[in-house]
Amino acid sequence: MSHLEIRTDAALRDYCSQLVESSLVGLDTEFVSEYSYRPQLCLVQVIDDGGRMAMIDSMAVEDLTPFWEIVAEAGREIVVHAGRGELEFCLRATGRLPETVFDVQIAAGLAGIEYPANYGSLIAQVLGEKPNKHETRTDWRRRPLSSRQIEYAMDDVRHLRPLRDAIAERLASLGRLEWLREEMTRWLDEVHRSLTHQRWRRVSGNSGLDRRALAVLRELWQWREEEAERRDKPVRHVLRDDLIVELAKRKTADVKRIGTVRGLERGDLRRHVDDMARHIRRALELPEEECPSKATSQQVPQMSVLGQFLFSALGSVCRERSLAPSLVGSPNDVRELITHRLYGKPEHPPALAQGWRAEVVGRLFDDLLSGKTSVRIVDAASEHPLAFDRVDETGADEG
Repeated sequence: MSHLEIRTDAALRDYCSQLVESSLVGLDTEFVSEYSYRPQLCLVQVIDDGGRMAMIDSMAVEDLTPFWEIVAEAGREIVVHAGRGELEFCLRATGRLPETVFDVQIAAGLAGIEYPANYGSLIAQVLGEKPNKHETRTDWRRRPLSSRQIEYAMDDVRHLRPLRDAIAERLASLGRLEWLREEMTRWLDEVHRSLTHQRWRRVSGNSGLDRRALAVLRELWQWREEEAERRDKPVRHVLRDDLIVELAKRKTADVKRIGTVRGLERGDLRRHVDDMARHIRRALELPEEECPSKATSQQVPQMSVLGQFLFSALGSVCRERSLAPSLVGSPNDVRELITHRLYGKPEHPPALAQGWRAEVVGRLFDDLLSGKTSVRIVDAASEHPLAFDRVDETGADEG
């Protein structure tokens, strides 16, 4: 199938004047994120509701804003596969996200197909076609692109519409289209928060830190973000997570003691020890009440046993209902639900207590925690070995 190739701003404006009439836009991008603070957009592939495809060379076009404005415009469905990256480009360009998104990867998980499934796997499972597996390690920054590279890139949108229609049909037969709409709204909110809120709690290895150490971690994270953006380098090239955690544990602003931390011997890091010390000192001088709180699930000693038990139950329930467990909830989601139900924390209802997740597992877990439901093994060799029985007022199983 032929496609339009766009390499100038004028050509993009002409294309957008036609694309604006399309009620559905399928979208994919090729980008490189290993060498810069933000991913470098190299190529945008598009398909409209009539099946017409276009390739936008974002290394040649200077201003992609007209295109992203169409993506963000209300009244248009945007179809993607694992489209967080595409949505982040849109949000940075326009300050907005699309109203209606159909992510075929998430929809497949709700339809009991697989999650997270790569694009080729979905094409094979849903459409029965053999995907193009070449060019997966292409450096998309290099020009000119070969015809083979362009063909591979365009294949990433060629199948989006038939995938979307086939999965939507399956969701409709299961009565789960509303689940998808709810999930897309939640996902869009999450994408927006991920770019507009500080993400310092995602620093790996921080689970055992006390409040003061968390304050140090937060300050060092902020310094790393600012430095990485200034130098246009990935944050891991500025200061690794494990070094941030180690400095947070030590809770010292003494330059000499900071310099003894193994891993800080690199010349570029040693030049910034004074900056790190200044930020650490700021955290150490912070009033106690302004230090960040520990995650509530870390403070509950029985969380490990209860979390493992209910996460196993989650997997059993999901398999029986043809749902991907990893889409429904993680072990941390289970711990947050337990904490919320037993201790009234956190302030906001956890994911498993809301919407379709509450329908699938949240209410069941409430009954298990309150003793209103019991669980037993009915057939250890079965794909669905567990049974959940209501408990009568005397404490006896009704099953």
